[in-house]
Amino acid sequence: MKQPEIDYRAVFQALPGAVALLTPELYFADVNEEWLRVVNRSREDVIGRYMPDDYADQPNHPNAAVARNIGESLRRVARTGRAETMELQRFYPADDVTATARPRTVEERFWSMTNIPVPGADGWVALLLHRVAEVTELIQARAVALSLQEAMLPARRTVGRHPVAVRYQPAVRALEVGGDWYDLVELPDGRLGISVGDVVGHGLSAATVMGQLRSALSAASRSCGGPARALEILELYADSVVGAENTTVANALIDWDARRITYSVAGHLPPALLRGDGTVEFLDRATDPPLGARCDPGPRPQATVPFTQGAFLVLYTDGLIERRNEDIDTGLSRLAAALTSHHGARGGAEALADALLADLLSAAGADDDTALVVVPL
Repeated sequence: MKQPEIDYRAVFQALPGAVALLTPELYFADVNEEWLRVVNRSREDVIGRYMPDDYADQPNHPNAAVARNIGESLRRVARTGRAETMELQRFYPADDVTATARPRTVEERFWSMTNIPVPGADGWVALLLHRVAEVTELIQARAVALSLQEAMLPARRTVGRHPVAVRYQPAVRALEVGGDWYDLVELPDGRLGISVGDVVGHGLSAATVMGQLRSALSAASRSCGGPARALEILELYADSVVGAENTTVANALIDWDARRITYSVAGHLPPALLRGDGTVEFLDRATDPPLGARCDPGPRPQATVPFTQGAFLVLYTDGLIERRNEDIDTGLSRLAAALTSHHGARGGAEALADALLADLLSAAGADDDTALVVVPL
């Protein structure tokens, strides 16, 4: 069968999003029609132009920094031969802002950019493909979802006599927030209930489901006998909530007088107990599938573990330890090592929470949302 002749120029023009081809020296070789529409220029104004010249005569223009960032990324790709996805860039339409205008006086736009090396016949980089996708609406939706999520999470506070540390770290690279949550429930008899959970999905829908489930579990923890029973009631409620299926939850109850922790886990990562001697125990003796994923809707398992003064209980979501292409046990081992290394350090729960985030999350920001609760025992 004869292979069809491919018109690569037509393919280039039909590519989704704004796409430009540049030489390794950063001169424009070609652009598609969507690129011209986005930058609001003619082909004659672009082809053959030196890309770093953008805003070179306006170094204080809000877009000048964007042009510099693009140039630096393209040079790295040309030098290393490795594709690079840039951090989101904030851009102001050129016709709506001047070098002296305050950025907030115009509507800002957000671009996601990817730079890809195109090798020649000799294997060296012959061209650079620069792809731009506007993600302003996603960023705006993310901001709304994040505000909603933060409004539904309890603020940092001391629970009774216990200075519990809580952290919520939204993903930096993701365009939508997730459905991670934490909750603290102080019972009338002085016991403390702690839960962390993770709803499948992202955006406003996940944040809404998160709020519903967190509130339902908070109510169940106040009115029924123990973490396992609270999860059973939560599962019954989750059956009526669209998007709640496969939610994971870790639920624990601390009895200060009896010095014991009772817990139950629904498909979630196990809580970690940092003992006074620096050893770490993962509470994994009462685990069950996520909400709505069980074949047998019977009682959920529940276990109890004793603790001594000076220990810490740590509950968290997967953003703290999970990494792409890495076994989950590697992440758990990394968490255990971090806990042990900070055993005995000054500062209590707050200092330990900050240390865990510093040790386990990239300096460039997390790839996934992270919720963390550290309870001094």
